[in-house]
Amino acid sequence: METRVAVMSMIVEAGESVEKLNGILHQYGDYIIGRMGLPYRARNISIISIALDAPQDTISTMAGKIGNLPGVSVKTALSGVTGHD
Repeated sequence: METRVAVMSMIVEAGESVEKLNGILHQYGDYIIGRMGLPYRARNISIISIALDAPQDTISTMAGKIGNLPGVSVKTALSGVTGHD
C-alpha cells in the first residue's frame, strides 16, 4: 500500500476535547513519526504538530475525526514523498 509523508497541525481551544484527541492520536499511533505539543498558556490553547507516514485515505480519515472535535482546528500538508507499507 502506498504511503505519504505528511504533517498535521492542530490548535486546541477546548480543553474538554483533549482526551478524545489523544485517543484518536493513540489509535493512529503506528503511522505517527513524531509529535510536538506546545501549551500556550497566555492564550489558553494548545498547539500540536505531528509528522505522519500513512496511506492518504488514513491521513484524511484521521484529519476528519480530529476536525469534528469541538474546539479543535486541523490542517494537513502532504508531501510528494511516497513509500510502500
